[in-house]
Amino acid sequence: MKTRLLGNLQVSAFGLGCMGMSFAYGGAPKPDAIRTLRAAFDSGVTFFDTAEVYGPFENEQLLGEALAPIRDRVQIATKFGFAIRDEGTGIERMHGVDSRPEHIRDVVEASLRRLRTDRIDLLYQHRLDPRVPVEEVVGAMAKLVNEGKVLHLGLCEISAQTLRRAHAVHPIAAVQSEYSLWSRDPERAVLPTARELGIGFVPYSPLGRGWLTGKMNVASLADNDFRRTLPRFSEKAMAANQMLLGRLCEMANQKSATPAQIALAWLLAQDDHIVPIPGARRLTHLQENIAAAEITLTRTEADQLAAIFTPDAIDGARYPAGELALIET
Repeated sequence: MKTRLLGNLQVSAFGLGCMGMSFAYGGAPKPDAIRTLRAAFDSGVTFFDTAEVYGPFENEQLLGEALAPIRDRVQIATKFGFAIRDEGTGIERMHGVDSRPEHIRDVVEASLRRLRTDRIDLLYQHRLDPRVPVEEVVGAMAKLVNEGKVLHLGLCEISAQTLRRAHAVHPIAAVQSEYSLWSRDPERAVLPTARELGIGFVPYSPLGRGWLTGKMNVASLADNDFRRTLPRFSEKAMAANQMLLGRLCEMANQKSATPAQIALAWLLAQDDHIVPIPGARRLTHLQENIAAAEITLTRTEADQLAAIFTPDAIDGARYPAGELALIET
């Protein structure tokens, strides 16, 4: 697989978003997840994305075990930023945000242990903490870089203004935000600013949490599937958005590809420093996603898709109000 740069960090053109193996989407049996992780590496993927909150903690442990034999040939990204309780399970354990410098250090030390490594290739602040200025957060992260425990820094779901403030303290390698044909908010300001500053961009949910595959059946989602809480996955919104999906499927048929592959190829065509991280719990989905790296869209084709999936054309918010409050625009 070809490689791309996130700042000065070289990674595979596609990464693997690992959250769904342990969190939010029902998870996967551990042996299957390890098999998928190692198959991803064998197929050329070297960039793996996790976070302490995925599980919580279980996803980092999974990656630590699966990637230990190949640790020096992969890049691991993880995240801090949530306060996690001891009681409860899954999302119930999340209790607001916490980016106090002392908390950042504690989280990184724990993540290193779970990941079975001596350094984190890319450390993100998962969500902004309104109590702690971003300059203070990045300053604390930079100390970990100086100690060799972290190699590169990133931020998630932040505004262009916050990105400039952070980058002035220490170079930021990457911004991670939701970005796809179905969610194009970063195009307004964050993407142009990242391009200007030489910062990479990592789209999470590049397949619209599965909707852009054309195979989504909301009724079949597990009761504990996170998507059931999202306004965009309501029956009304899904019906309204179906026409857009049909247009994507038409282009996929014309190019002898799947809708998922066209959606991923569209992202790659937007900028050379964009590295999508589609999730995959099954080998077939992994192989389908990776094959998208070989599809080339003409500028005309990419523009046609952009003209179909305009932000105003999408029905439903991407998060409930409480979670949207944690996201800068």
